[in-house]
Amino acid sequence: MYAIIESCGKQYKVAEGDVVFFEKLEAEEGKKVTFDNVILVSDNGKVQVGNPYVKDVKVEGKVVSHGKHKKIIVFKMKAKKNERKKQGHRQPYTKVEITSISVATAKKAETKATETKKAEPKVEAKANA
Repeated sequence: MYAIIESCGKQYKVAEGDVVFFEKLEAEEGKKVTFDNVILVSDNGKVQVGNPYVKDVKVEGKVVSHGKHKKIIVFKMKAKKNERKKQGHRQPYTKVEITSISVATAKKAETKATETKKAEPKVEAKANA
């Protein structure tokens, strides 16, 4: 079973037991995090696609640690002007271990489908005047 979730403006493919690096989240280490913006869920060949999100599906994870990625060097230079600017950047991240992907039971959808089938269609008789 895997899911595609949306978090921090990006989409991530996650499965139970995966360790994923997200943009910095406001959660303490060891705390539980819930992702509600699930775009797609695949369970043994059964695929549910949301419009835009799948209802009643949650992905839960545990915050392992916070940190910073490797340094990226940003170098800007203007030719013939003796103008150079060297700058470094380290993007902060949150390391999350995905613990569970919970899909709500489909009984609600089944009962709604049977209720609509039981309802008799209304027949309007045209009056000849």
